[in-house]
Amino acid sequence: VQLQASGGGLVQAGGSMRLSCVASGRLFSGGTMGWFRQAPGKEREFVGAIRWSVGSTIYVDSVKGRFTISRDNAKNTVYLQMNSLKPEDTAVYYCAARGGYYSLEAERYDYWGQGTQVTVSS
Repeated sequence: VQLQASGGGLVQAGGSMRLSCVASGRLFSGGTMGWFRQAPGKEREFVGAIRWSVGSTIYVDSVKGRFTISRDNAKNTVYLQMNSLKPEDTAVYYCAARGGYYSLEAERYDYWGQGTQVTVSS
């Protein structure tokens, strides 16, 4: 499985941005796509995840109500819609895939995209 993330950039606080993650290769319908982020000097942090099959989602508390994960199965693409962005959302964002249920732990994901930088200015 190969993952390609895109859509990052610079945005002002309060603005919106949508990240995309295109998956190619052998996909697992019962799997999970997750989004993580890593700010400078910090550990990689779970942001949210979506189940490929049913589309159910989970989020870390800090982004609930602001971020939304969705997927387009026909395009093998997962999206991370980010609204009301804050400077503390600044990080490199990664998409990741695993063959099982949700996990908040990065080490439980088997495949990773290359990361895309999101910078939120105050």
